[in-house]
Amino acid sequence: MLVLSHPAPMFATNCWVIAPSEGSECIIVDPGMPDISADIQSLVSQYRLKPVASFLTHAHLDHTFSIKPLADGYGIPAYIHSEDRRFIAEPAGLHGAEFQEALAGMIFEEPVDVRELKNDERLQVLGMNLRAIHAPGHTKGSLIYLLNEEILISGDVLFAGSIGRTDLPTGSATDMANTLRKKVLPLDDSVRVLTGHGPETTIKYERKNNPYLKELRL
Repeated sequence: MLVLSHPAPMFATNCWVIAPSEGSECIIVDPGMPDISADIQSLVSQYRLKPVASFLTHAHLDHTFSIKPLADGYGIPAYIHSEDRRFIAEPAGLHGAEFQEALAGMIFEEPVDVRELKNDERLQVLGMNLRAIHAPGHTKGSLIYLLNEEILISGDVLFAGSIGRTDLPTGSATDMANTLRKKVLPLDDSVRVLTGHGPETTIKYERKNNPYLKELRL
């Protein structure tokens, strides 16, 4: 499995490019800000990859800023949960007042091909099974993606040693606790976790060391 990470300059959001091997099809996850489309295109070319789909874990701008040039540039669909879809073109609705001021006057558009996902939808990509799991808490439409029951793309739900914030619009501490208890803790220890920010980790390590998960197990 080829797993490439390109942290975007703003907020160090991990954009993941995942493929079975060099020279194969790939998916692009959470391309952030500012516009990193040229960097991702260079990475794709370097490994002779062919993008076939893009996925968003949620609609915060630091995860979606580059989705339109990449999805439209490669002519591929962009997948997102139905609850967060409208915020691709209206990102101010998911951010606090300070960030909303910075967005004043900026215009955002959806990619040409946006496809909505619901909980437990399954797609065949890269010759593997990808399962979309609704994981509200950070945003109402947050998703985590389980690839072949081996790799979890956790977005801003689970980090190494921490979790995503819940104080922005549509966030909920109660929903986050339920997501962690019902969607994350049941996963197998062997699952590799590709986080939205920071280093990757494993479910085993987080189960033992992440204070937010440990608290839920008491």
